[in-house]
Amino acid sequence: MTERSTTAEKSADTKVTEAQSAALQLANLSESARNEALHAIADGIEARSEEILEANAKDVAAGEEMLEAGEYTQAFVDRLKLSESKLESIAEMVRSVAGQEDPLGRTLEARRLDDDLELYKVAVPIGVLGTVFESRPDALVQIAALSLKSGNAVVLKGGSEAAHSNRVLYDVIRDATAEIPDGWAQLIEAREDVETLLERDDAVDLLMPRGSSEFVSYVQDNTKIPVLGHTEGICHVYADEDADLEMAADVAFDAKVQYPAVCNAVETLLVHESVAEDLLPDLAARYREADVELRGDERAREVVEMDAASEADWSTEYGDLILAVKIVDSLEDAIDHVNTYGSKHTESIVTETAEHAEQFMRQIDAASVFHNASTRFADGYRFGLGAEVGISTGKTHARGPVGLEGLTTYKYHLEGDGQLVATYAGENAKPYLHEDFEGEWNPGRLSTE
Repeated sequence: MTERSTTAEKSADTKVTEAQSAALQLANLSESARNEALHAIADGIEARSEEILEANAKDVAAGEEMLEAGEYTQAFVDRLKLSESKLESIAEMVRSVAGQEDPLGRTLEARRLDDDLELYKVAVPIGVLGTVFESRPDALVQIAALSLKSGNAVVLKGGSEAAHSNRVLYDVIRDATAEIPDGWAQLIEAREDVETLLERDDAVDLLMPRGSSEFVSYVQDNTKIPVLGHTEGICHVYADEDADLEMAADVAFDAKVQYPAVCNAVETLLVHESVAEDLLPDLAARYREADVELRGDERAREVVEMDAASEADWSTEYGDLILAVKIVDSLEDAIDHVNTYGSKHTESIVTETAEHAEQFMRQIDAASVFHNASTRFADGYRFGLGAEVGISTGKTHARGPVGLEGLTTYKYHLEGDGQLVATYAGENAKPYLHEDFEGEWNPGRLSTE
């Protein structure tokens, strides 16, 4: 294996080309080798935690200066912060990815076209992934771990606000995977590097931007590479007329307060008019104790004193301790509001009536729709995916939390015994069987029969 030069010595163009070359080798790496590398990454994070935290402290200090200057929000700075416990969680996440079932080589479908002519649809890596993300340095580790487990090379571009953290974490990953094909993970940093990445449709197979809708739209408008878009999380909780009000209060509180800076936190609470006076006063008091700023429509303000919500509040991702509140007349009104203002991320209904839950879950257009559960459950780790590269609010290729399966595609393997298409064409054409069967692709099946 060639000696590795430092990441700063290479252009973004070179890094993308190296990732393309590494992807061809990585796709054929054994599961055990990939898992060993993941465990090495987890061990490296733990062993170098002091170094990582020192780098992170520089990013946080700079972020707090920007906060004081009014350039950053507190939620944005909070997303930057790492701690010993956070690093332990990150290392455990990497190990959980290693413990996931291998997504590669699985036979998705098997069909017998004729005797000794068998077609197999087999899961394979996508190839080279390009990712651009903001603020959270743990995202770099998540994305790299999932890429490695799924056999994909990856080009990583974090935000400048986390540059020190990202460099050290990338070095840990790079050093821990010395036995993996060189170049499988690349770090780019400059803004112009993103432009280079967007232009490399000859080498990059999928882009996964994580950021504002404006940024995702910019990426989509400036590249020929397929984009797995993750825009805002404008999530709702709807307290139905048949809701268990104690449950509704707990779900709505958790969805906002447990961690308000993330995309699956609730931004708007919808309340059926028949339960508003019973639910809102006590819930509003709980919110205020947690420093949540409430902004309500006219009817909500008649029940509880709060600031007035503007039209813009219904389509705003606060990412902070701010919540919009609206009273609706019916389940249909709630559904209409969500489909009008939501970002197709995660929505939740709290109700004891199964028919209401079914209607809400069927008619809401979102990647995840929950019944009697906090929107905060929309997460790759909580879904049992090991981790996630992001949450896709689009509808093609992958939707919702994107884990290992979302980072694979498939190809067809046809096993024959000298068959010719001419046999199945013309006047005396032999008919195809087209019989589905249970079976795994085995390239040596004929030689062992």
